[in-house]
Amino acid sequence: MLEKKSLALSGHRTSLALEAVFWDALSAAARQDSKSMSKLIAEIDHHRSQSTEKTGLASAVRVWLFKRCANLN
Repeated sequence: MLEKKSLALSGHRTSLALEAVFWDALSAAARQDSKSMSKLIAEIDHHRSQSTEKTGLASAVRVWLFKRCANLN
């Protein structure tokens, strides 16, 4: 089931819907990197916007987490 959370990105409020397991992994990654979850998501969003592949933010977060867990970054 998707969990929707609100956050600020680039000065505007938005929401992001992810499965609980992804929220848990994202929270752990933010702690490991000594960043807020909003800061980490903003960085993922920035990389997404620079990419030639146009994907949604939720997909970009899932792929980023997968690559991090698989040490593919």
